[in-house]
Amino acid sequence: MAPTDLADNTRREIVNVLTEMGFEVEASHHEVAVGQHEIDFKYAEVLKACDNIQIFKLVVKTIARKHGLYATFMAKPKYGIAGSGMHCNMSLFNENGNAFFDANDPRGMQLSQDAYYFLGGLMKHAYNYTAIINPTVNSYKRLVPGFEAPVYIAWAGSNRSPLVRVPASRGMGTRLELRSVDPTANPYLALAVLLEAGLDGIINKIEAPAPVETNIYGMSAEERKAAGIIDLPSTLHNAVKALSEDEVVKAALGDHIYTNFVEAKRIEWASYASFVSQWEIENYLHLY
Repeated sequence: MAPTDLADNTRREIVNVLTEMGFEVEASHHEVAVGQHEIDFKYAEVLKACDNIQIFKLVVKTIARKHGLYATFMAKPKYGIAGSGMHCNMSLFNENGNAFFDANDPRGMQLSQDAYYFLGGLMKHAYNYTAIINPTVNSYKRLVPGFEAPVYIAWAGSNRSPLVRVPASRGMGTRLELRSVDPTANPYLALAVLLEAGLDGIINKIEAPAPVETNIYGMSAEERKAAGIIDLPSTLHNAVKALSEDEVVKAALGDHIYTNFVEAKRIEWASYASFVSQWEIENYLHLY
């Protein structure tokens, strides 16, 4: 069948330019929503990965503009269709290779004990670092049921409804995928807090909860509560309050960045909270 993806030529040029710049592009395709696209490039050491993310955004925006298009990394640019995420795949390596892989895992997942502890740290601090990885008012319009974005703090293997997934690859490809991060996040801050949370899990031997292999979106509130599954923060306001309660995440940021980030986000929330939206006009003006 002939492709119906009208942005195919634009995306192909983006991939070609990235390749010429030294990126190893692993996948390129249209995504679920109208006008939504995904390009995946190979993993790198964490600081280099952050650099690559920023270079990638610049290349995408530049080539899109050349074709008369506008590329946005806004989390939820359009109501009623899927938002845009920036799933973060994480592994730790040592002199023997991928430290997250263990072929003899007694739990059958082929994950090492360090991988489980790292996962435990990610899970424990998830509610508190959400402000960093979802840093805008609009970020929380994406984190709602029905559009593939994670809403609940849980993990699983093949199940795509929880916050953290363990992709099928093993050996050198063993990794943990955190699915709530969106592309408005500053990658340097986002990966700093994720790494700190995971290492806290290893240092303090934080056990990960049991995996949830059923579709969480189909569970009732009572079933989620019984399984120990809690919701992610529903607003930037709640996320910033939670950030202030976690010393591990604050330490990852440092006092200067933490203080200025919180101040900026409180100003952003106050501006949003006082703004009268078109939705309010349409729903309340004539009713009252």
